[in-house]
Amino acid sequence: MTARFVFFTQPGCLSCEFMKLFLEAKEIIFEERDISTDADARRQMTERHGSCETPTLVMFSSGTQDEAAKVIVGFDPILLDQLFESAPSSDVVAES
Repeated sequence: MTARFVFFTQPGCLSCEFMKLFLEAKEIIFEERDISTDADARRQMTERHGSCETPTLVMFSSGTQDEAAKVIVGFDPILLDQLFESAPSSDVVAES
């Protein structure tokens, strides 16, 4: 089981740059959506996920396409660490 992450961002957002560096350092695979050039991404971020600012990171649990399991608005490394500790990962190997 693995979670899917969508990262809503825009140019000139310093917190977005910090979050992107954080996600890359943690080797988190994410889909980046630029709300300044993608009207559908802006609409999803505001209407579906209830966020009016960037960065916004949305986690979808394995098997769900539209329902977000968690929405994080703003760059909060402590909250992100907690999220990734609890997020299902395909990297975990079960012992026999």
